[in-house]
Formats: sequence, C-alpha cells, structure tokens
Amino acid sequence: MSLEKIADSGQCFRWNKLDEDKYRIIAFGDYLDIAQSGNKFELSCSEKEFEEIWYNYFDLDFDYGALINYVDENDKFLMESMEFGDGMRILNQDIWETIISFIISQNNNIPRIKKGIESVCTRYGVQTQRLKEIDAYMIPKFSDIEKAGGRDTLSELGLGYRDEYIYGICDYYDKNPEFISELKKLSYDNAMKYLMSFKGIGKKVANCICLFGLHKLDACPIDVWVKKIIDEEYSGVMPAWMTHKYAGIYQQYAFYYKRSKKCST
Repeated sequence: MSLEKIADSGQCFRWNKLDEDKYRIIAFGDYLDIAQSGNKFELSCSEKEFEEIWYNYFDLDFDYGALINYVDENDKFLMESMEFGDGMRILNQDIWETIISFIISQNNNIPRIKKGIESVCTRYGVQTQRLKEIDAYMIPKFSDIEKAGGRDTLSELGLGYRDEYIYGICDYYDKNPEFISELKKLSYDNAMKYLMSFKGIGKKVANCICLFGLHKLDACPIDVWVKKIIDEEYSGVMPAWMTHKYAGIYQQYAFYYKRSKKCST
C-alpha cells in the first residue's frame, strides 16, 4: 500500500498531507493520522478502531497483487500503469460524503474540489466529539443547511451551479431517509440508473460514486484523462479491461499513470 499514490489518485479529497509520507484522513466522523515508512505504517488509533473502521476503509482484504493475472500481457500501457501505480488501493469511503464530493468535482480541478468540500463542511459546522479534537467538520445534511439559513447559504460558498445539485439531493435524502441503505442494495446497473435520476449527476459522477462510495469495482469513470488514454494509447478503441469486473481498479492505475506522465513532461 502506498499512501502517496492513493492520496494523488483523485479518489479522495479529505486527505491532508502533514509531512513526507504522513497524512491526516477525515472519514466517518472520525480522523486518522497515518505515516508510512517502507512497508510499515504508524496509525493514531486503537486496534479496535483499526479493525472497525480503517481495515475496511483501506480495502485490506482484497489481493491487489492478483490483478495482474487478468491482464493481457501484450497490453503494454496497462502493464506499465500497474507497475507504476503499485500500492494503489480503492478506498471504501462514506457514501454520502462521496456523493457530495463528486457533485462538487464536476468540471473542477483537485485544489478547487478540496476547497469546495471544506467550505461546505466548515459553513455548517457539524462535528463529532472526535472531530472537535482537530477542529474538522462532516459533510452536512439538509437539516444542517436549513438551520444555518437554507439554500442561500450554499450560494455563498462559490460552488457555482453545483449548489443547486447539492441542495436538491440533500432535500431528497431528508425526505427519503432510506436513500443510502437502498442504494447499497442495488446492482451496479441499477445504482447507475438511480444516481443518474438526480439533477446534477451524470454518467461520470455516477460511476465515481459507484466505484469510490459503493465499491463496485466494475465501475469505470471516464473523464478527460481516460478519454486521452482511449485515444492516445488504444487508437480510439475502448480496451477490454474497461468492461472487466475489476475495470475500476485498472482505470485508477491507468488514470494515475497517464496523469503523472503528462504532469512530468
């Protein structure tokens, strides 16, 4: 597992770098400080908390090393991507946080996404006892927004057209409290249809929610970088691995590799 590669993979926006190979992660109304030295990790939690929250969060039950067995050895780009991205993992993130985060992510870069998420969290001030320790906040719900003054307060946060989408889905969740539990039960195809029925959630955002929130590993978000991969690495033809049962993981390797290569040139 590589903390640096996960942090730079575009799947999580509430990881804050504290030092070289050390991060503070905010998730599930809790936080974790985690440092890496080679294959050793130091975590700021009890063993019980690790087993109850963070073991599953880091997807430690899944054998990422075995994924190479499904790859066409003639697919040079994907083979290189997996070697370059060794240590990548798909996190099991909080679904509600993932939904709001990826609505904010639309047509946005990572620094602005992170700023937008933090402005939403800070504005409504929802904290658990644990988060009070570090003065951090949770993703709000409809009641939190209404208590603070309603829809107009979202419009003050610089989110642009996205504030309408956030308010709409918060309102829906408030009126349908079974929303998240029902979403968890759905197949990938049905989850996609359900998510895309909401204003502001298109195919790419729905795929991101399925992959990073519902942990549906066959979900393959296609953004500008993945389109570049299809056009530049596969002559405009979608490769077979993008419809594989582990398409989402392969996509993360490919996305991370392609973006890293581009940024280094």
